Amino acid sequence: MAIGKNLNESKPHTIEDALSQLSDDKLMGDFDDIFKLMPVTDGTSCGISFLRGPTMQKFANKKVLVVLYGVLSLVFASAGSYFNATITTMEKRYKIPSKNMGIISVGNDVSSLFLSAFIAYYGGKSHRPRWISIGLFCIVLYCIITALPHFLYGSGNESLSLTIEYGAVRDDGQSLEAQMIENRKFLCRRNASDGAIAECEVDSGSLMPQVLLFVAQLIAGIGQTLCSTLGISYMDDNIKKSKTPALMSISFFMRLLGPALGYALASYCLKIYISPQLTPVIDNKDPRWIGAWYIGWIVFAFILLLFAIAVSMFPKELPRAAVRKRIDEEKIKRGLKQRDPTELADTEASISDMIVTFKRLFKNKVFMLMNIGGILHLFGFLPYWIYTPKLIETLYHQTASASSFYTGTLAIVFSGIGVLIGGIFISKYKPSARFLAMWHVVAGTFCFLGIISYAFIGCEESEKSLSIHQQSIMPCNNDCHCDFVQYSPVCGTDKKTYISACHAGCSSLSIKNSTKSFNECSCINSHNYDFQTPFSIGSSENDQKYGNAKGGPCAVNCQHELFIFLAVMCAMKFIGATGRTSNFLVSIRCIDQKDKSVAIGVGATLVHLFAFIPSPILFGYILDKSCLVFGKTCSGTGNCWVYSPELLRYMLNFTAAAFIALGTLVDLGVWHYVKDLKIFDEEDEDEKQKNGSVTTVRL
Repeated sequence: MAIGKNLNESKPHTIEDALSQLSDDKLMGDFDDIFKLMPVTDGTSCGISFLRGPTMQKFANKKVLVVLYGVLSLVFASAGSYFNATITTMEKRYKIPSKNMGIISVGNDVSSLFLSAFIAYYGGKSHRPRWISIGLFCIVLYCIITALPHFLYGSGNESLSLTIEYGAVRDDGQSLEAQMIENRKFLCRRNASDGAIAECEVDSGSLMPQVLLFVAQLIAGIGQTLCSTLGISYMDDNIKKSKTPALMSISFFMRLLGPALGYALASYCLKIYISPQLTPVIDNKDPRWIGAWYIGWIVFAFILLLFAIAVSMFPKELPRAAVRKRIDEEKIKRGLKQRDPTELADTEASISDMIVTFKRLFKNKVFMLMNIGGILHLFGFLPYWIYTPKLIETLYHQTASASSFYTGTLAIVFSGIGVLIGGIFISKYKPSARFLAMWHVVAGTFCFLGIISYAFIGCEESEKSLSIHQQSIMPCNNDCHCDFVQYSPVCGTDKKTYISACHAGCSSLSIKNSTKSFNECSCINSHNYDFQTPFSIGSSENDQKYGNAKGGPCAVNCQHELFIFLAVMCAMKFIGATGRTSNFLVSIRCIDQKDKSVAIGVGATLVHLFAFIPSPILFGYILDKSCLVFGKTCSGTGNCWVYSPELLRYMLNFTAAAFIALGTLVDLGVWHYVKDLKIFDEEDEDEKQKNGSVTTVRL
């Protein structure tokens, strides 16, 4: 039964009844005049059960949808960055090895890989907002399960023992002593009786928290698949095609802001002690401090729960989109418009129809070339998304915080500007499919050249000073017990950087105004003696030969090279982002409208299988091959401490550039086959000709 009768008694019960009462001239007239005559039906009614009516119906429009989806994308991105920011704290609390956390992190990729295409197919045939809402409930469950280890296992005895309520006494000297014990682990300890020797990292931890975190990631993959595949197709189907570029670019831009919000929330939560109701006797600078990592997940769960309820109230079709679709059908029925020969009638969901749909997609040349090109581009760009902070630290001697700032802030700003400009340009000038495809080729070519230039932007001063790979085991430190000392570089008075104070043979430490000075360093001398010669502690002659060291690597000026690198990075981010909307438009216009949701799901499956999973493995192998000094764990080799800058620049950048080049060549194939592809509605074309204010850009 039509709901429109309750909203307006004068309107017909169905859209079809209302259209049948219109003359041909009226049907070909202004859309807004026709829309005012249309009733609200079950499929276009906003709300659930008794929560329906004129007030709720005001929210069933594209503006609310775009803002809601944009904010939702921002929250998703924030949750991802929050997880990354709290990984170290979770590892410390539950003694989870980093390699296990790496396995946990790919859980969402695993579920997305196996379920994307099937979920997108069946969800696309049903009430998409309700399926998206189910996806959001999955994300809520993911947040709850991620925080669950804290509520099951508490704050831990070690953390509780550091609070006044559990008998600890506030003593600033205790925190200082704890820091001094940690500092002494980096010194040369020829006399090991004080127990301040660095121990190997044991590759074991609590199993159940790790299982919970992995299950949470699997559930997150299901939720993200439902929200991303069905959300994008629902937006495109319910927004006028001429408005899609600008509105989608706004959503993309809002998603770019998410990581900054996630890291800010993590910074705030980790400053709170893991048991907020208790009074710790240490501050957050103490190495024993564990922050309240779980609070953010409670916040995300609450926010996403509200989104899940809100999205579930959206109609199966937005009223304006539904009326526009029925008008087109009525025009075709009356012979006032030709039916698009590529448009297929919708069918009920079934296994046989799903197989037919998959075959239709895999036979679509443009669709397959778009996916192959996208996979190749992603394969080449992924290492920069993951490792850019590490590259800036390694190649240009920047701090971790500065590297994260350059990557997070500059990348977001230029990407955001590029996305907005690209969307505005497409909305205003409505370029042809070939122009959009060629622009993607141009952007790919520019990025290829930019990545090639990365290989030659090296800091010569830094590379000349790199000799620490020869300092792992030397006669002057072979009895210092440095095997399991973590990488903590120091700069000696001989102007050389050492892996740690222990590797420099330093046996004492002094701290003044937060500046660490390491003294009696048997591998350092100020008189150009051979520093590989062993010295005897206590000899006055040798004491004069001992040099000192200060914390941190020796100062190297790589600012000029860093600025060039950042300039190229920002240019690539901007140019690449301008093509994001155009690439999206071509990818969803090259397939039948009824296949849109499943096409996005199939694309996600292919991307996870051939890019997201293998690319980090390949480039992780390349990083290991360019490593000069590895750390050690109880079971063998640990993480890399020092990379060869020159080897890293050439191996990583040339390999990535090769994939970008192949992807750009495939994009040329897309340009060849999209010459007859229609991006915008005929209604938009007619409007352009009538107004005479917009020129179509063709190539």
